[in-house]
Amino acid sequence: MKIAVNMLWCVPGQVGGSEEYFVRQMLGLNEIGAPFEITVFAPRGFIAAHPEVAQVFKVVESTHSCERREVRVFTENTWLAAHTQHFDLVHHGGGTLPSRGNDKTLLTIHDAQYLTYPEYFGAIKLAYLRNRVPLAVRRATAVATPSAYVRSTLVDAFGVPAEKICVVRHGVEAHIGEGATSEAELRAKFGIGNSRILFLPAITHPHKNHEFVLRLLAGAWKDDSIKLVMAGGSGLGEARVNELINELGLAERALRIGRVGSNDRDGLIKMSVALVFPSKYEGFGAPALEAMALGTPVIASNCASLPEVVGDGGLVLPLEESAWAGALVEVHARRDELIRRGYARAAQFTAAQSAEDLCRAYETALGKKASGDTA
Repeated sequence: MKIAVNMLWCVPGQVGGSEEYFVRQMLGLNEIGAPFEITVFAPRGFIAAHPEVAQVFKVVESTHSCERREVRVFTENTWLAAHTQHFDLVHHGGGTLPSRGNDKTLLTIHDAQYLTYPEYFGAIKLAYLRNRVPLAVRRATAVATPSAYVRSTLVDAFGVPAEKICVVRHGVEAHIGEGATSEAELRAKFGIGNSRILFLPAITHPHKNHEFVLRLLAGAWKDDSIKLVMAGGSGLGEARVNELINELGLAERALRIGRVGSNDRDGLIKMSVALVFPSKYEGFGAPALEAMALGTPVIASNCASLPEVVGDGGLVLPLEESAWAGALVEVHARRDELIRRGYARAAQFTAAQSAEDLCRAYETALGKKASGDTA
């Protein structure tokens, strides 16, 4: 069976964790020797950013970078439609379907945050999602989500049959952390000094909830030997995060280091007292999984998909300062146990297992016709 994978939405470095999720899935398909002929259709520059994918699959690049949504949508409805009409299945990974193209499709929906927190979206993007996502979910032959949480959200919101939606878990590669930057190099590079660190890898969007940890740092976690290292790009909450750092007098203890590569990320996770993840909404929550796989305790919120992902592999707490106040003491007391539990939990989320989930989703899509409107 010939499967086309639409990754035109995957502009390198600009789409967050969904880029890594999808790349890991593609590499997992190769790892398990998936019985499909895969061709990836991607934006200009993808091969340079992800040569590991091009080494194992045919990658066809568009002449466009697809950084602008309207360019990507146009490219999907023209260039991609023409190139994929003879494939057995087209896997659209960006959360929506083009209006034209192959009528047998698998659609990946990474999250449905706009349904829960519409206030975190601009008017244009919110209108686009409200218009396109419900239609795409109904038109797709089958749908893939990274968690049961997102799956149940789509079933409840759009009334689609539960059997139409397959959970395709995130997975980490077996060699994660092998190229991690050394602790000494990271301490010098980011001005960490001799401090113990808590790591928060997340773009500064409001739902990532940096404010919650900053207030803890100024209150229950007021220990000058501990610094909070925040990695990730600038989001809609960037100005508020910077304001709060100044208001709470945390300039020396709360470090914004911007986007980091995977080696620096893995090194920072490995050297951390804990990965803190107080997010209000996650379709999956890959940083928590990465920390468990790297032997670092996780302190996460009990929101959205995070309890499903972390399980008993870390501390899963309600978003109340009183519930988090003693978390660092608990991590210290239970460190060996939490590391052991984290490793066991992460073993259930490998790239190979993710690829096996994806193969089942492909088989589901290939085995039945689309319901609802036609393309």
